[in-house]
Amino acid sequence: MSKYIPDVSSHRWVIVSPHRISRPGGDGKKPVCPLCMGHEKMTPPEVLRYGGGAANKPGWQVRVIPNLYPITDDHEVIVHSPDPDKDIEILPLPHVKLIFTAYRQRYNFYKKKGQVIIFCNHGEYAGASLSHPHSQLVVIPSQINLDTLSQEPLNNMVDANNFFNVYCPDFSQWPYELWIVPKKPGTVFGDITDEEMADLAEITQKMLNRMLHIYKEEHVTKMPFSYNYYIYPKENWYFRLIPRFIHRAGFELGTGLSVNIVDPIDAAMEYAGMERKVVHVLKKLKKYNK
Repeated sequence: MSKYIPDVSSHRWVIVSPHRISRPGGDGKKPVCPLCMGHEKMTPPEVLRYGGGAANKPGWQVRVIPNLYPITDDHEVIVHSPDPDKDIEILPLPHVKLIFTAYRQRYNFYKKKGQVIIFCNHGEYAGASLSHPHSQLVVIPSQINLDTLSQEPLNNMVDANNFFNVYCPDFSQWPYELWIVPKKPGTVFGDITDEEMADLAEITQKMLNRMLHIYKEEHVTKMPFSYNYYIYPKENWYFRLIPRFIHRAGFELGTGLSVNIVDPIDAAMEYAGMERKVVHVLKKLKKYNK
């Protein structure tokens, strides 16, 4: 059982969850992957699957299981595919839509129980304890104050499709972070339609590939390509995608202030495919016209 401990002065909370220390990957050894097809007996019984085959047997395409090392009482793992090496940026687009469909189904299953946080840690430097691509869902009691951002103003546009805008907010806390927001205001993630789901899957995959391109071209880090994303659990939801191109250090930890080494204006223009010379010219024009 996890404990919720408040900091009275800051209104922030800490979750004390000591059983998390038993997660795999902390001893330097490479464990047998419980998320691979054929290892279904290594996990708790599944709560959702898309694809063929019998429950808790091979044949699935996307699989949802309870987390063996839960942060809170309700904590699930969404296994993206049977392939241990392919994630959203590589998987076929219809398969990516299945992943988001699983998100919606589980969000709506828990939405009356508390705040439903859906997030992904891709890569060791993003906090993943297993390399097999997966994301997670955690339910937080409604009375707990979450230290998450409200939707940021729509500046520094990168791309758009029928239902979503993509941009790098002025308040970006990480280099090259991206926000994907629905054009329809006042909704929660669980309200998303199948048509909107297809658009979200398409533009998420597109942005991850642009992020991977910047990672390769700009050489911003020697660390393996890693990223986090989460879906804001409340009204006016957004999908926040954060590449892990830098580490947080003592100043950030000591002050709570973020240092972003890439101007969000530059990041947005690079994502939009503009050459670096053009980026700086347009940036100067934007400042001049303010």
